[in-house]
Amino acid sequence: MSTEPATAVGELGRDAETPFRIAQLARLLKAGLEASWPDVWVEGEITDVSVSTAGHIYFTLSDPEEPAKLYCALFRGEVVRGRPPIEKGRRVRARGKLTYWPQGGRLQLVARALLEAGAGDRAARVERLLRQLMQEGLLAKERKRPLPRLPRAVGVVTSLGGAAIHDILRVTRERCPMRIVVADCRVQGAEAPESIARALDAIAQVEGIDVVIVGRGGGAADELAAFDTELVARAIARCPVPVVSAVGHETDTTVADLVADVRAATPSNAAELAVPDARALRSELERLRVRLIRGIERCIDRQRAALQRVAGRLRDPRAALRAFREPLRALGRRLERAMRTRLREGRDRLGALGRRLAQRDPRATLARHRATTVRLHERLRAALSARLAHARASLGALAARLDALSPLAVLGRGYAIALHVPTGRALTRARDARVGDALEIVLAEGRLDARVEAVRGQPDTRDLE
Repeated sequence: MSTEPATAVGELGRDAETPFRIAQLARLLKAGLEASWPDVWVEGEITDVSVSTAGHIYFTLSDPEEPAKLYCALFRGEVVRGRPPIEKGRRVRARGKLTYWPQGGRLQLVARALLEAGAGDRAARVERLLRQLMQEGLLAKERKRPLPRLPRAVGVVTSLGGAAIHDILRVTRERCPMRIVVADCRVQGAEAPESIARALDAIAQVEGIDVVIVGRGGGAADELAAFDTELVARAIARCPVPVVSAVGHETDTTVADLVADVRAATPSNAAELAVPDARALRSELERLRVRLIRGIERCIDRQRAALQRVAGRLRDPRAALRAFREPLRALGRRLERAMRTRLREGRDRLGALGRRLAQRDPRATLARHRATTVRLHERLRAALSARLAHARASLGALAARLDALSPLAVLGRGYAIALHVPTGRALTRARDARVGDALEIVLAEGRLDARVEAVRGQPDTRDLE
């Protein structure tokens, strides 16, 4: 599409001063056609056919009733199912998108599907099924699984009475004999779709199956109809291992071919795709063995060269030992002289310490201290005895004085102590008590409870005589 601004292109062609360039007009026509006609069916008669070196097919569809032509292109690799042989005079129906070919300056249909005209309801049903499967993504390239390189076993879903199984077994024996598990089924007729689907489900449960081939030999379109059914297509889609479809000849394309992970041109080709070639494997193993040996040899050569370089840098250890032997002997002699000197000095120091220790013999010191201690002990005993006698005399005098001052001694001579009960103090003055106050009289032996009946100011000395 053009990269020029839309406003600028839209202004072109309005008048002679701003005409379209041919390429600009061609891009506009191409964009408009592809946007407006992305999917169209066209029916006509093939009048011209050519095949390019790249494998693309170019042909012309003509209208048999009116003079009109439409150039068509069928590119290699396009999804085209059940197409009939493209040859002059054949009436076909083509489905694709309309576009404009700038280099050739003409309208063109890029075909995606090609059917024989008048194929009827079967073709329409197949087309609807393809559309549905495409919407569900079952035809997408992203879901295609690669075939295993070295399968443990190959499953084959086909008729044991057909030629396809013989071709598959023959190719397998030639390439690499291995375990082949065959699920017999009907491949044509009304019961064929259910039989094929049941066989696919059954063989998927067999232990060790890594890839499945489903198909049959060539035949007419109605004989291949079982492989254009939804039942078979969905059985292939749900198979847990990759499926190779080999239905009919190379020119036959069925719905099963489009849903399968890999489409084979023939049953023999399916066996070639699924079964590895033992000779090729042996050749590859031999190449790998040679590469491994060469790699090991190169590694050994590198290590040998590195060892030689290290050996060249490594000196004779005996020469190094000789260089160190004389210094070691000299150090040994110095060490011996130093040790003798240290021993002599240590012996002298030990003698001096012994003499000093003898002078400070703890036994003599202990004897001196013991004598001193005995003298001090005697002196301390004498001092303590004198001090104790003096303390006893002082204590006797103080006891006598204390006894003379003791209120108990006074009480013993006939005196008493009057305690004022309300205040709890001893009464020394009569005026400190009131008539009726309770008194407690303390005697030398016992106590008396009394009460004040009268208060007189001064004591009567006559009462004390």
